[in-house]
Amino acid sequence: MAETDYYKILGVDRKASEGEVKKAYRKLAMKYHPDRTKGDKSAEETFKKVSEAYAVLSDKEKRKQYDAFGASGFRQRYSQEDIFSSFNFGDIFKEFGFDGSAFGNVFTGGGRCRKASFGFGGDPFTAYTSPQRAPAKGADLVYELPLTLQEVLNGTTKTVAQGQGGAHQKINVKIPKGMVTGKKLRLAGKGQPGAFGGPAGDLYIQAKVVDDPVFKHVGHDLYIDQEIRLTDALLGTRVQIPTLDGKHLNLKIPARTQHNTKMRLKGFGLPIMKKGLKGDLYARVLVKIPKRLSKKQKALIEELAETGL
Repeated sequence: MAETDYYKILGVDRKASEGEVKKAYRKLAMKYHPDRTKGDKSAEETFKKVSEAYAVLSDKEKRKQYDAFGASGFRQRYSQEDIFSSFNFGDIFKEFGFDGSAFGNVFTGGGRCRKASFGFGGDPFTAYTSPQRAPAKGADLVYELPLTLQEVLNGTTKTVAQGQGGAHQKINVKIPKGMVTGKKLRLAGKGQPGAFGGPAGDLYIQAKVVDDPVFKHVGHDLYIDQEIRLTDALLGTRVQIPTLDGKHLNLKIPARTQHNTKMRLKGFGLPIMKKGLKGDLYARVLVKIPKRLSKKQKALIEELAETGL
């Protein structure tokens, strides 16, 4: 799903000044305001989007956070209520020559409305509601959590900061063993607050395994490169292969092993969640070809060449 681009919505450059942002918003607000579009649902939706974009980009701190973390990261830190907090659209529309009460008509379809508080985590557009509005569950959120291979191997406890209902709270999350990239944990009721008394959404902690300097991983399997000499590839040898938990395994390299051969060490990969099993560790054998030969080495190789090797 494409991320919301507030700059694109307002049609301004990312380096646009505060005045340029306001000018762009005024132009769009004049074009799509309900007083001018009269029941055009598409225009009403556009009006909501440009107003949200302006609420973020006209606030120095919110704009800084949006620029730093992008749309998805920003949404993890700011609820809909946070976005519109301390923002008076009524004054802005009066400045533009509009009646601020038009909000009610935009979002309830006209008719008699009553003003509600923002306690449910809404925004100025939902601040005018009809008495019959049903409770609605809040939106689910996804928090991408970086994990090292060691943390996936052993499990860990992480603290995540999550914005909810205008406040930010720290949540301790127990990460089980084997939580590889893409795996999720569900924290019920830790998402966006519900509207009109509805339940809060859920928060999903999604793992993202960071790169490791020694091991590569695909799913629950680990991969490591092991260089050997040309003579070892021809005659065979034994090597010590490190494991993720700090141990070493004695691996036999058979004679005449080919370059880029993968050798499997069963059960020395990453744990598989809830199954009590582990993936495998694969050692990729890389035959090292010397860049330079001594006279003696060259003579011996030439002698071998004469034998047809």
